[in-house]
Amino acid sequence: MSRLRNKVAIITGGARGMGAATARLFAAEGAKLVISDVLDDDGARLAAELGERALFVHHDVSDENAWHGVLDRAVAAFGGVDVLVNNAGVLLFRTLAETSKADFERVIDINLVGTFLGVKIVGQHMVGRRHGSIVNISSVDGMKGANGLGAYASSKWGIRGLTRVAAMEYGHKGVRVNSVHPGGIDTAMGNPYAEARAEVNKRYAMVPLQRVGEPDEVARTSLFLASDESSYLCGAEIAVDGGMLTGQYYVGFPGAPGV
Repeated sequence: MSRLRNKVAIITGGARGMGAATARLFAAEGAKLVISDVLDDDGARLAAELGERALFVHHDVSDENAWHGVLDRAVAAFGGVDVLVNNAGVLLFRTLAETSKADFERVIDINLVGTFLGVKIVGQHMVGRRHGSIVNISSVDGMKGANGLGAYASSKWGIRGLTRVAAMEYGHKGVRVNSVHPGGIDTAMGNPYAEARAEVNKRYAMVPLQRVGEPDEVARTSLFLASDESSYLCGAEIAVDGGMLTGQYYVGFPGAPGV
């Protein structure tokens, strides 16, 4: 396949989970890759697996200078950047009362500030070339409320707003910016205790598809947005959530499972 033939992509948080799934899919579709993460061993192994078309760069996305370094490495290795997937993120389960200022700021710095820096720095590189696609990974929790996720949801709502602004400022300069909003996905972050799939799926019984999502299912959406197939999408918000945002079933009512 060659949906990303001759394209160069930076994928943050690319060492595992959704980022690694995206890297493997992009590579299979012909892209050259810069995989960035703070997980050096995992990132290096993935780059080695993908071969000469991929390189790994240690990268703290909240560090502005580090962003310039990643961009410089990409340009030096591959000549330019066509796609940015802002995937790096952290999750914090804690009530607002239990969340310290330091906790809140850490989540915002990685999830939202990190995305902002990528949009600003790599986005300006793309503007200079008059083409590019930026895919910001938000969350369904950037489109609804969620108890115990105050810091995380705040960061993901911020990414949603940032994406819309960037779409307006960059769209007329040839750069498309869109956001993806995953629901529950079976990754080390979403399933930290590595529970069996059947057990995890029980928590999604009230969602239309009644199961947790796979990293590849998010990666395929990012691939579509990165490719020329989505050439008229800019500022779009795509939920990859098994129908979670659609609503939850009223048990026993007509149309619910088993009724």
